[in-house]
Amino acid sequence: MTRVITGSVLAVCLISMIGCAGNGGTSVSGDPPVPTAAGDESSSSTAAGETFLVKLETSKGDVVIEVHPDWAPNGAAHFRELVEEEFYDECRFFRVLDGFMAQVGMNGDPAVQARWGEATIPDDPVKESNKRGYVTYAQTAMPNSRSTQFFINYGDNSNLDRQRFAPFGKVIEGMDIVDSLYSGYGEGAPSGPGPSQEGIAQLGNEYLNAEFPMLDYIITARIVGEDDAQTEETVDTPAEAP
Repeated sequence: MTRVITGSVLAVCLISMIGCAGNGGTSVSGDPPVPTAAGDESSSSTAAGETFLVKLETSKGDVVIEVHPDWAPNGAAHFRELVEEEFYDECRFFRVLDGFMAQVGMNGDPAVQARWGEATIPDDPVKESNKRGYVTYAQTAMPNSRSTQFFINYGDNSNLDRQRFAPFGKVIEGMDIVDSLYSGYGEGAPSGPGPSQEGIAQLGNEYLNAEFPMLDYIITARIVGEDDAQTEETVDTPAEAP
């Protein structure tokens, strides 16, 4: 399943995403159902428009994304859901194209990717432009096809706006880190020598570590403030008397 974006007048660039059906993957018996962001009651505050921060601890340094549910409520809620599930931990930036964008979001465990790859979300109207540092989900040419992959724009990619690519956040700290992500492998297969998304879907990080060891990656992705809040709650809760 391929997400098509026009990179420039001279070239057609692809933002692609392999879903469970496209991979030939199936859900593992006993796995819990994977919810979509739409209708998730736990994301009600996100849907209501409260801005929140997500810190990506990467192999090059920290990147902070400011997520705006008012820009793209479905995208923002789904991003929060995936971060809370720790889905993005150890995900590789498998498609980094200088001057265009850095793409990430295929889980290193094929079984996990297969399950979440089915959790597509409804499109959001495009309210913000794909400017430098803005964060947007990848998608196919089909409506309502966003799933787990997202990209960070390196430059002015406003030509994507008319193709349904709706930014849901922007980098407010660490754009220099994003600029430094390894880009030596170029465009992905079959258009270029870089990683094959089918290979990632089938073998995950085992494939990437063996064939593309220089790729940078997300070590952890966490909502800023939540870990501190949980720690304070644990400290403040009195122990039961023996």
